[in-house]
Amino acid sequence: MAERLKIAAIVLAAGSGSRMNSQEKKQFMDLNGLPVLAWSLLAFEENPAVDDVILVTGEEDLEKALKICLSLKLSKVKNIVAGGDLRFRSVYNGLLALSPETDYVLIHDAARPLITQEIIRNCIKGAVMKRACVAAVKEKNTIKKVDEKGYAIETIDRSSLYEIQTPQAFDYKLILRAYYNLKKTIEEYHPDVSKITDDAVIVENMTDCRVSMVEGDYKNIKITTPEDLVIARALMHT
Repeated sequence: MAERLKIAAIVLAAGSGSRMNSQEKKQFMDLNGLPVLAWSLLAFEENPAVDDVILVTGEEDLEKALKICLSLKLSKVKNIVAGGDLRFRSVYNGLLALSPETDYVLIHDAARPLITQEIIRNCIKGAVMKRACVAAVKEKNTIKKVDEKGYAIETIDRSSLYEIQTPQAFDYKLILRAYYNLKKTIEEYHPDVSKITDDAVIVENMTDCRVSMVEGDYKNIKITTPEDLVIARALMHT
């Protein structure tokens, strides 16, 4: 009998949420009776294929996050670690906190609380089959490229465009190697890292592995502004 794969999830909740115009960070705001970050944690807790969860939050919020995990009786949260000043550093801290026996890891933004079991299953299957995948949905809107003065110069063919979501799922050794290579590159060349907004771009640039798309969900929105919180509350009732 084949040995069962060990699958983990990293939930990122270390952002400041500056665009929410609130003193409360968005990951701790109330969403239908629970903090925003709780919904992602519960989704991974309920998935039978996921073994371990690492929660990454701000150093000043570690105790607050622990209290939430204890109140929800989350048995799969194995560690709560402090994030870095940028997203990719928070991810790296989460990767280092995982068991070395981990086979695959799903990396998810806590600001996407409407994650579903189907999305998690799609990401796990995609990682096992392709080693690297991201949840995504086809672009529905017309996209235009503009010049420096704000005039449209091209209408982009949207048939090949996808809106990237999380989770993003990877072979654990692959993503760890990608981040290690990134770390060495930063130390040696000091590149501009401000535009690193997801994990797939690191794998694409730091390894020879291609990243595949798996089906996400249009409801899997990211909470960025106060309006998004209103939309999320409404979607939870649909």
